[in-house]
Amino acid sequence: MTAPTPLIAGNWKMNGVAASLDEARAIATGSAQSPARVAICPPGVLIHRMAEVLAGSKVLVGGQDARAEDSGAFTGDVSAEMLADAGAKLVILGHSERREGYRETDALVASKVLAALRWGLEPIVCVGEVLDQRKAGEALTVVTGQVRGSLPPELAGKAFSVAYEPVWAIGTGLTPTTGEIEEMHRAIRETLTEMFGADAARVPILYGGSVKPGNAAEILHADEVGGALVGGASLKAEDFLGIIRAL
Repeated sequence: MTAPTPLIAGNWKMNGVAASLDEARAIATGSAQSPARVAICPPGVLIHRMAEVLAGSKVLVGGQDARAEDSGAFTGDVSAEMLADAGAKLVILGHSERREGYRETDALVASKVLAALRWGLEPIVCVGEVLDQRKAGEALTVVTGQVRGSLPPELAGKAFSVAYEPVWAIGTGLTPTTGEIEEMHRAIRETLTEMFGADAARVPILYGGSVKPGNAAEILHADEVGGALVGGASLKAEDFLGIIRAL
């Protein structure tokens, strides 16, 4: 079975204004020949402008979250339909900052995945353990449980990816060992295969957690790592391109 095409996605989180579109342009120019799929997920207020700026390039634009409902009295929230209408092609769902800070459950993440599918968005579904769970030897059980609970059966045959992000490594400068990353990614692959059969081989499993140009090559060439979900290092074209070129 052919390996999935790698995906390198940048999560800008709550960073970026109109002037930041220059970085997006530079990323598009510098990644034009990359074998990877490349995406940038900016704040919602930049999605439409970024989609216009990147039109005709290989770089896809994504959202950082989507409401499970299509519309309603949900002040401040954004629906999958709105993201698609603004030009997004992908959406990050279940990020650890949403799971922890907003108490999002696996069931809620799964309902958001269904919303993304309704509007033609490719979900990037995040899973990962906190440090206490890692220390207690529960990481594999926690993460594979999140995979089963967050991915609805309707994903069968659809384009999506899973991003493994050890919560304790995000923004801390800490990273698991290559062996720990490979162990987790293999466990996720086995779980995906149980759920989706042969189709699971086409699903990229991304690594997210303090990915930088200096450690990207080692991470991206680890077994079952099919790309990266990049936080702070995706805000500057030079850094993000360093990671993309590490493939």
